Amino acid sequence: MDRNFWITALIAFINSLSFTVLIPIIYLYGKQFGLSDFETSLLFSIYSIAQFFATPVIGKLSDRFGRKPLLIISLAGTVLANSIAGTATTAVILFLARFLDGITGGNASVAQAIISDVTIPEKRAQGFGIYGAALGLGFVLGPVTSLLAQQISLGFGFIVSGAVAFVALLITIFFLPESLPKKAEKAHNIFDLGLGNLIRGLVMPKIGVLLIINFCIGTTFTIFTYAFQPYYIYVLGQNSQSLTLLFLVFGVLGVIMQTWGVSILKKKSNVVTILFLGIFFRSFSFVLMPVFPNIVYFVAVSILFSLFNSLVQPMISTLISLNTKAEDQGTAMGLNASYLSISNGIGPVIAGMLIHKSDPKTYGYPLYLAGTVTFLILVLAIVTRKRYTPQSNF
Repeated sequence: MDRNFWITALIAFINSLSFTVLIPIIYLYGKQFGLSDFETSLLFSIYSIAQFFATPVIGKLSDRFGRKPLLIISLAGTVLANSIAGTATTAVILFLARFLDGITGGNASVAQAIISDVTIPEKRAQGFGIYGAALGLGFVLGPVTSLLAQQISLGFGFIVSGAVAFVALLITIFFLPESLPKKAEKAHNIFDLGLGNLIRGLVMPKIGVLLIINFCIGTTFTIFTYAFQPYYIYVLGQNSQSLTLLFLVFGVLGVIMQTWGVSILKKKSNVVTILFLGIFFRSFSFVLMPVFPNIVYFVAVSILFSLFNSLVQPMISTLISLNTKAEDQGTAMGLNASYLSISNGIGPVIAGMLIHKSDPKTYGYPLYLAGTVTFLILVLAIVTRKRYTPQSNF
């Protein structure tokens, strides 16, 4: 792995740190503005829906103009949006800030395109594993940072998140060179920004089925992530501080699996099989979590979940990259991130419709639903595997 790869991994870590500072506080911050559970789910969704439309545009522009300028624009949007959210005085301003963060939020897809640019196919699974570990390390330090920020206020967590993103922005400007080996042809129509690819991508050979699988995976995952917090707080009787510490555990285990674990599994298996393993244990864990409303039991199942869940996204990204030409990596990663974003917008709304604070047992319903549907996705992935398995078995 060359210098550009490690700089990108560092930026990914800092960006992940910025994002994960917010995960334990968005739900509770929305409650401070008097939002209901369903309205809070929309706070999650508006970010993801905006990102759905913006990410393919950012991905295509990164193929056309280079990775670095688009990464700068995206990170600058995060800095500004989180600064606004942290000082919001009304729910309307908070929603607008989340929309701004989403509409500029293509940093993950651009970073993944850089990883594709600077790694050879034989090393790509390892590269995305390390990239995933960098994100996981953000999940380790993000909750700790969030816990410290919460001692001042929930809004201060957004300010801290923006400050962390500003550090990533400075590193990108001063240390990250352009990685795009060959720019895509200039469009004949300046308004051709890649939005049409949202539809065309679904029928692209090898890529389309992976986008569908990842969209379904993302939807079930965000059904889980939205229901996870109120279940933990209202059903298990825990608080935001212990929730933050649990996210810390998730991050540590994710880093271990995405570095040491992926290296071991790659020696014994291939990318497709590792993906199946991750999806299976994700499904199994979702269904088990709400069976017994006991904190020790819940943490044990959560540990199983966090170990294998961390395999899924790196393997999906690897498969998409291996099935895409070099000059189209940004577009492909943008499409992947975009469908993942819209799934992030749908999942919380589904979960928000299923739960009712007056009936705590309903907080387990989204977890059962997520587990059942994830198992069906595994079946789809197995049935269609010949359509996306690379010719070279990396």
